[in-house]
Amino acid sequence: MDHAITIEGLVVERGRRTVLHGLDCAIPAGRVTALLGPSGSGKTTLIRAIVGVQVVRAGTVTVLGQPAGARELRRQVGYVTQAPSVYADLSVRENARYFATLYGLGAAEADRAISDVGLATASDQLVGNLSGGQRSRASLACAMIGRPRLLVLDEPTVGQDPVLRADLWQKFHELAAGGTTLVVSSHVMDEAGRCDRLILIREGRIVADDPPETIKRRTNTGDLEAAFLTLIRTAA
Repeated sequence: MDHAITIEGLVVERGRRTVLHGLDCAIPAGRVTALLGPSGSGKTTLIRAIVGVQVVRAGTVTVLGQPAGARELRRQVGYVTQAPSVYADLSVRENARYFATLYGLGAAEADRAISDVGLATASDQLVGNLSGGQRSRASLACAMIGRPRLLVLDEPTVGQDPVLRADLWQKFHELAAGGTTLVVSSHVMDEAGRCDRLILIREGRIVADDPPETIKRRTNTGDLEAAFLTLIRTAA
């Protein structure tokens, strides 16, 4: 499969406001694709549509050959929201092992995921006592259990120190090299350069969908921050 996700004519409305205006794009399999854009541009809404929890007005979203949200995708898609989606009154290990049980997996798979996100030394701590960045990593560990074919991450490195951010990005690329498709929402420009493909959204419309180097050449700029500013101003 060349594309893990295909989006055609996607329209999302909230009340009387159109949030996404007929988006068309295809996200390659086994790659790290970033969704970038200013606050309120529609990134989280697009992510919700990809994982099948967003009501859409028109268009289609196909994920791993199935309609987004299809029952067949439940064990194939991992999703990490901006707000940590783990139980505060359980330890990191208890959370991970609970999610592993849901997938019919054992403790070893849960412990592997905890180690992969750098929380091995905090595995016995209650999630409610962790820092915000640690809670985000606990959510990521639970989403990685079962080795999903698609991992959708909404601002996964917010609140992480530079060393942990670098470690997480290394892990993301290891997952992609193993065949996992990753979709990462971010507004941090230095992270954009770590991705294979960038989709820039402004006011619910796609203004760029290319590899980082192509975007820099297209805008005749030397860095991505300047390139995105150029694209956003041009699209205004």
